[in-house]
Amino acid sequence: MLDYDKEADAYDASRGGEARAAAAAQAVLDLIPDTPGRLLDVACGTGIVTRRLAAGRPALRVTGADLAPAMVRMAGVRLPGAVVRADSRRLPFCTGTFDAVTSIWLLHLLEDPEDARAIVAECARVLRPGGVYVTTVDKAAAHDVGSDIDAVLASRPRRPAQDAAATVTAHAVRHGLRPSGSAVFPGVGQGRSPRTTVDDLRRGWFTQLPPGEARTEEFAARLSQLPDQDRPRPDPVFAVRAFRKPWRGTDTGGVRPQ
Repeated sequence: MLDYDKEADAYDASRGGEARAAAAAQAVLDLIPDTPGRLLDVACGTGIVTRRLAAGRPALRVTGADLAPAMVRMAGVRLPGAVVRADSRRLPFCTGTFDAVTSIWLLHLLEDPEDARAIVAECARVLRPGGVYVTTVDKAAAHDVGSDIDAVLASRPRRPAQDAAATVTAHAVRHGLRPSGSAVFPGVGQGRSPRTTVDDLRRGWFTQLPPGEARTEEFAARLSQLPDQDRPRPDPVFAVRAFRKPWRGTDTGGVRPQ
């Protein structure tokens, strides 16, 4: 996994910046009821999406949480007094604290299935009955847009995707949540070019191809032979899923029983 303390300063610029953040936040907000309450953004990173969630839902008290100190510092500038350092597998909040919980671009980073289960369990735990959990799914698959770059990389080794939609849904259901919606949004400005893909390989972004290894350099050499080295291929389209925590002993479609 990347060192997110070292990545913090360049994180936003290397991942679509404000345009991608705006698209992601809108997709998430479309799945969250527009009512007063509290929202927790788990693994909030630099806070670039969290800030937009807060702006888009003024009636919500938004809290961000992240484990990397550098990310917490950057997010704290964007949301003063509203960001805490926390391990998403052991959230420091009481059960039933939040009306909405989000985790954007978190589960795909995980290698251990137990970590994925623990995070979804914690997100479910801190939700109030009637609350909604929204998370990104299938991130790696979204980058396969049918381009010549994808053809070159098709044989690369891949680890099991802990954010696969079916896997995340199974975790959510196991912890008492029910599917309640989905949305997609464009990864604005994240279409790969051959040259940037080679750079990403050598930075270690492809986790099963360590920098400097012979196989990594073989892929880099093949990518370097593609035409239009600096032309971005199509942007990925990312997906989010929503899960609702039913009211105790009943399922009222998200409406508080009277």
